[in-house]
Amino acid sequence: MSSDLDQLLAAKEIVVCCGSGGVGKTSVAAAIGLGAAARLGGRVLVLTVDPARRLATALGVGGLGNIERQVPPEVIQAATGAAPRGELWAAMLDTKQSWDQLVLRHAPDEIAAFRILENRLYTNLTARFVQSHDYIAMERLYELHSSGQWDLIVIDTPPSAHAIDFLDAPARMADFFGGRLLRLLTLPYRVGGTRGSRMLNAASKPFYSIADRLLGSRLLEEIAEFFLNFQAMYDGFVERAQAVERLLHDRRTTFAVITTLEAAPLNEAESFIAALVDRKLHLGALVLNKVLPAYFVAPDVINAAAHLSDDADAMGAGLAADASLGGAPLADAARNARVLRTVSESFHNFALVAAREAELRAELGRVPDVVATVPSAESDIGDVQGLAWIAGHLLSTR
Repeated sequence: MSSDLDQLLAAKEIVVCCGSGGVGKTSVAAAIGLGAAARLGGRVLVLTVDPARRLATALGVGGLGNIERQVPPEVIQAATGAAPRGELWAAMLDTKQSWDQLVLRHAPDEIAAFRILENRLYTNLTARFVQSHDYIAMERLYELHSSGQWDLIVIDTPPSAHAIDFLDAPARMADFFGGRLLRLLTLPYRVGGTRGSRMLNAASKPFYSIADRLLGSRLLEEIAEFFLNFQAMYDGFVERAQAVERLLHDRRTTFAVITTLEAAPLNEAESFIAALVDRKLHLGALVLNKVLPAYFVAPDVINAAAHLSDDADAMGAGLAADASLGGAPLADAARNARVLRTVSESFHNFALVAAREAELRAELGRVPDVVATVPSAESDIGDVQGLAWIAGHLLSTR
């Protein structure tokens, strides 16, 4: 039998995993990829855009970068107990390398590419400009999907505060390189090099006078040269941005929002869900991570905990009588009763939280196609065995 998430993954080619920091998004994304490769087959790639390097550690593959690396099948088999039906690969976005490849691929000629790659502004832009990281991530996604090598690509995006930027990055980068400020900066060089500045009208001269004093003529020339060379690729930027936008709205692409049921990450998740709906992007799954086990709301278990408190005195005395046969430390009946009442009260408190979680799950479940839950783990997830444990909960049958 297949789970709901099984069926969703089988129907899609891209799963974009989003969520705030600290909710286990990277682990869940890796577990989705692991479960898909193990159960559904095909070639599955997990790509992390988050600069954190937890994915390589969890999958047991060191030195993760732009080049995809396969997780050994025997590692998956040892973790899941069965030979995987498909292949699991992983990669981590290398922003600088991806930008270099983009320039080499789209520059009009080698000279223009060399001028861009050697420009100081290019180095700073690709290393520190947030939008450049988000844009190149979308470029890399498009490139990987277009290659036709992968049956499923699972993307681990940055925390949700930046995930909206991730979605809007292609359009914003296109606007940036075609913006009014850059047109002003490059105008003297577009109309005849340094001599072109003589052709500027009186209204433009104050702007360049101030820019020259603040930036220096040499830096101003470097900025202009960089953007002039980059604008030769502007049409390619716009075309690719539009292609990425179409890919995100394609029926083969879905989004999975990962969150816990704590107030702050849940609010972020709800905001992101609203943003996806507003952009008419497909919300395929909501994964509620680190939830309390279902037995906290099971009526028979709740009744047992209540009886534990009601009968604490009698049970405490019974434990003391049994322990007295061996002269053991349970001989204090009053203390035994206090312990039993404390256990019962603690269970009752957890049951209240679990009931509230169940209500929240029902409320949130009206929007996505699939709602999946992962219970709280007893220890941090940091290896393939832990990922297989998460996948077992995500892809288990009803």
